[in-house]
Amino acid sequence: MTDLLNRFDADPDADAAVAALRDAVADRLTNLPETGQLSTAQYGELVDQEIDAAMTAYARQMVRSGAGVLPAATTERVRLTLRDIFTGSGGLQQLIDDPMNETININGHDNVWVRRRDGTKIRVGPVAGSEEELQALIREEGVAAGRRGGHERRFDRGEPELSVQLANGGRLHALMDVTGHTCVSIRLFPEFPETLAGLVEKQEVTPAMASFLHALVRARRNVVVSGGPNAGKTTLLNALIGEIPPLRRIITAEDTKELQIDKEAHPDQVRIQTRLANTESAGEYDLNRAVRSTLRLTPDVVIVGEIRGAEVVWMLKVMSIGIDGSMCTVHASDSGQALVKMVTYAKEPPAHYEHEAAVALLAAAVHFVVHIDATPDGVRVVSSVREVVGSDDKQVISNEIFRPDPTTRRAVPYSQLSGDSMQRLSAVGFDLSLLDADRW
Repeated sequence: MTDLLNRFDADPDADAAVAALRDAVADRLTNLPETGQLSTAQYGELVDQEIDAAMTAYARQMVRSGAGVLPAATTERVRLTLRDIFTGSGGLQQLIDDPMNETININGHDNVWVRRRDGTKIRVGPVAGSEEELQALIREEGVAAGRRGGHERRFDRGEPELSVQLANGGRLHALMDVTGHTCVSIRLFPEFPETLAGLVEKQEVTPAMASFLHALVRARRNVVVSGGPNAGKTTLLNALIGEIPPLRRIITAEDTKELQIDKEAHPDQVRIQTRLANTESAGEYDLNRAVRSTLRLTPDVVIVGEIRGAEVVWMLKVMSIGIDGSMCTVHASDSGQALVKMVTYAKEPPAHYEHEAAVALLAAAVHFVVHIDATPDGVRVVSSVREVVGSDDKQVISNEIFRPDPTTRRAVPYSQLSGDSMQRLSAVGFDLSLLDADRW
């Protein structure tokens, strides 16, 4: 991280060269016809050519002025910085490329925080030389989205909000003008999906809990993964997806492609991603439509990245009509609240379900809620598992099979599974004695 911390003040000669060359390279690219029609690779080659040409001209100017040539290390630093600016994410690129980084939060160009995958949080150096430079960097991400096949996105005072997927699959959300400083939040995802075995190694689940979750997937139980923001819901969902038998046809629906599904392990898969309206307010494709579309693609399993609105109705319909083994995530502070929130979403527009109807639909659809929390020292853990067993018109009836330990927040055995679930899990080879014996 040392180079990153000094990115903007460690080499004044490099800073001066980048400042002088940035506009020159931008002008060269702007004056070239139809760069928006190029592929990402073609555009990268073009950027390299224009950087080389601009740096050659700059070096000649330096020699003529008597300043001499830049050292080789400085020259390479300038070249990489310029390439990051025009094909990557500028001063953010080193943070984005670090596989140990999970979240990047920017509260103004010089107030940058990073959450690492081990749970630690650190402050790093500036990612841009000014607010204007940061805004230009983020604006370029909106343009780059168009080059990657999506819609080009504005980011200015007229449209102060930008939500876009990065080239590496990360998710960026930014605000300007309506906040005191330009604010950016970036979620990064690991190169390879997490596994239940990996979660056991990290002590986020016990071996017995991993065996139980594996059995839920193999027994085709419909599972909702709940937790707070940045709790690890998608990480656990990816691990559960890894337990799905290879020949099942998987259809996913997401706002941003956060789920990681191995194409070799699951070759029969379709990924649906929502789409915002373009600058002419046309072309929007929301999650409600995306989840509804999964029904028409003959799925064996439907997986929705995050439920947060009316799409819950279609998700529950998917789960209740025989597409068993389907899964989704939902934001909630505990496993019981997850059920309450899903009922509430079904009652909101445009679904407008009556309370009793929403309760009955959910009770017929969801089998288990698995909740993620954190220990006092910041380790993500499965803290609760709740089985849905029915409804009484007014509320969903459920049993908390595992509940959080009051001190550690880790899941500990609490009540018995229903007879039906015991039979289904036994049928796929699960040892029921593990439920009562499970301890951290």
